[in-house]
Amino acid sequence: MRIYILGICGTFMGGLARLASELGHQVGGCDANMYPPMSTQLHQLGVDLFDGYDPAQIESWNPELIVIGNALSRGNPCVEMVLNRNTRYMSGPQWIYEEVLRERWVVAIAGTHGKTTTASLVCWLLEHAGLEPGFLIGGVPENFGVSARLGSGRFFVIEADEYDTAFFDKRSKFIHYHPDTLVLNNLEYDHADIFDTLDEIKKQFHHLVRIVPGQGQILVNQDDDNLADVIGLGCWSQLQRFSITEKADWTAHAQSEDFSRFDVYDRGEFQGAVESPLIGSFNMANTLAAVAAVSHAGVAAGDACRGVSAFSSVQRRLQLLKTIRGISVYDDFAHHPTAIDQTLTALRQRPGDRRIICVLEPRSNTMLLGGHRHSLARSLDKADRAIVLRPRDARWDLLSIANGKISISDSVPEIVQLLADDARDGDQIVIMSNGSFDNIHQKLIDALSVSD
Repeated sequence: MRIYILGICGTFMGGLARLASELGHQVGGCDANMYPPMSTQLHQLGVDLFDGYDPAQIESWNPELIVIGNALSRGNPCVEMVLNRNTRYMSGPQWIYEEVLRERWVVAIAGTHGKTTTASLVCWLLEHAGLEPGFLIGGVPENFGVSARLGSGRFFVIEADEYDTAFFDKRSKFIHYHPDTLVLNNLEYDHADIFDTLDEIKKQFHHLVRIVPGQGQILVNQDDDNLADVIGLGCWSQLQRFSITEKADWTAHAQSEDFSRFDVYDRGEFQGAVESPLIGSFNMANTLAAVAAVSHAGVAAGDACRGVSAFSSVQRRLQLLKTIRGISVYDDFAHHPTAIDQTLTALRQRPGDRRIICVLEPRSNTMLLGGHRHSLARSLDKADRAIVLRPRDARWDLLSIANGKISISDSVPEIVQLLADDARDGDQIVIMSNGSFDNIHQKLIDALSVSD
């Protein structure tokens, strides 16, 4: 089948393109922003890429099916052509379910934070057990080097996002996935462009809980009150709880200050000691959830605990890019105050007294709309110094959060110069953004190298 994807360079839709190619379909698509690494990966797969949204591209390609990404809306010329000509179309999540998930054991990872890391851990632990899972993840697990693959085994791991499905389907994407094993990591207010209140998000999570089969299992973070509210609305599946602070079905007890070493217990019985490359209490919780999830899939918990040591993390999740003159430059995807706080706290928990400098691009719709304006300054306070780029399309005055630690900058070159002048041996510079941030990472590395 000839499948054309609108919005093909997004992480989800790019992963869909890879899966469609593996299934033997001819794949083409277009996007407004074509840039590596996704464009490079798609070209290597033989996908026909078109820059921009020109309906003539679709006509010349002559697809049998159009898959429409959720970034597109009415008024887009390609969308209007599809509707006017009554061309067959569907959403990405619907296609994933019908073509990939329907016959698989689906392990879905949902929550405001930690989805990508937890899903990547689950993939690796299933792979480590020889089960060759398929997956579609919103990042690139370094053990695999790609964000999606079909896999030859029974299991398919998917990052279950609560964002809406498409302009014609306003349900959360995860409603389409029909998981057999569901991890609920945490729940906070986010996506201010989609949801007006936290209760609206809870309702979508409740809809997800309602479609897990009775013989399926839901693993819920006992430490999260909002998830307790969701489960309180009704649960018809096997339910197990995990916690890093209280008594629960699955628990983890830290054995190091940075939470990279800990012991795992299942209903009070010791299962194994974990030596993890990840740091922070939040990653201990992510790992505990992953061990519990693969245990439901049949992997012995002790084997899973041992497998964690060979996990190679995920690109853009506190990823060390380079150390120059003793200055460490990290790339991190954090774009929510809680994630920012957790990442900076994890760095602070490492032995030593190294200075932490945070550089933030507030790029998400919720950030731009001011949805996190009251909690952002508190999260950045965990750094010794923070520099925030002021986006042109922000709907609020970022100067309102400026203080002795937090400064606001209007350009990437200005930030690079500030850091190059101020950074000193031992500093940890964490660059946070859910986008490319105008390639600030490499620009900073180049500037630090020149001044070496």
